[in-house]
Amino acid sequence: MSNGMTRREREITDINKIIEILDKAKIAHIGLVDGDEPYVVPMNYGYVMNDGKLTIYLHGARRGRKLDVMRANPKVFFEAECDLQPFEGDIACRYGIAYSSVMGKGIATIVDDVEEKKKALSILMKTQTGKDFEFEDKMVAFVSVIRIDVSEFTAKYRPMPAMKL
Repeated sequence: MSNGMTRREREITDINKIIEILDKAKIAHIGLVDGDEPYVVPMNYGYVMNDGKLTIYLHGARRGRKLDVMRANPKVFFEAECDLQPFEGDIACRYGIAYSSVMGKGIATIVDDVEEKKKALSILMKTQTGKDFEFEDKMVAFVSVIRIDVSEFTAKYRPMPAMKL
């Protein structure tokens, strides 16, 4: 985990609460750098958390801009959020959205090993559906699998404001 958060009172450090967020959020926004331009892609994901170490798995087409960018620069940033609840205030700057989020950075690797691809796709499907799936060699040949080895991450909770009486 990292200590770069400005609003410390909103930081989540309990690993079980971070896992809850990762289980609830179904889309991760993956930030890449394409030459000198930012490029962000929303993607379904799967993850594993072992001894506080986070690994994220993604899948997609076997070719395209995302893979080209990752090959040229494997440094990535990710963000996922859940529990979004808009709220209103008595003035414009008191409107907002309550949420929980996890974000961080890491290195993306395009997975070629068939067994690792099968494992990664099973993890992704478990995260997305809560169900166990198995994949055959033929099935994994049609998709790319990306592993993000996360080097640091933070989690945050933006609560609903207290209601004034």
